[in-house]
Amino acid sequence: MRVREFAKTIDHTLLRPDATEQDIVRLCEEAAHYHFAAVCVPPCHVRRAARELRGVDVKVATVISFPFGADVTAVKATAAREAISSGASELDVVMNISRFLSGDFNYVADELLAIMQEVGVAAINNGLTDVVVKVIIETAYLSDKMKRLAAQIVAASGADFIKTSTGFAPAGATPEDVALLRQEAPDALAVKASGGIRTLQDALDMLNAGASRLGMSSSVAVMKEAESGALQE
Repeated sequence: MRVREFAKTIDHTLLRPDATEQDIVRLCEEAAHYHFAAVCVPPCHVRRAARELRGVDVKVATVISFPFGADVTAVKATAAREAISSGASELDVVMNISRFLSGDFNYVADELLAIMQEVGVAAINNGLTDVVVKVIIETAYLSDKMKRLAAQIVAASGADFIKTSTGFAPAGATPEDVALLRQEAPDALAVKASGGIRTLQDALDMLNAGASRLGMSSSVAVMKEAESGALQE
């Protein structure tokens, strides 16, 4: 894999509660320099990120109901609509983990369908041809059986990605979980790995397991490692 190709697998992420607006500006500058796939920022910073990245080949992503997914459906739908109108073209939506663990699978499925419908309308209203939706299932809390069920529900919703983790749970992505999700998910549903990816080898392990997008806060350090000769120019 070449360095530029590798860079386009990365969502350069800053979701710390103490992140300032200047931190977001710096994140966007780094993303533009390396031509990452996207920046992933808190909803309150979407407008600033969109201004910073206007005309740049880096998308603006944000999170919905982060990090627990416990907001009611109407709140999640409103947050998705607001994020799109503010300039986001990718949304990382946290599944309702509590409802899922309670066995209320119909609630989770209906909620994701409602959010996808809202995203479709908001995309049209804002002149966008496509808004990418990634659903975070928080694998650290799920058995393998429940990970497979979550993949089926996410696939049925029409989302674009199933994502392993928020980075706020006891554990993040593992190659084993990525491989399981890639095996269960249909071809149209991509896999995003996030949480605990701190080195180039971590990143390559996730890609080799079947991920096609990586959420990282250590993106710059990993890119410097890649440019040092570990990957082709």
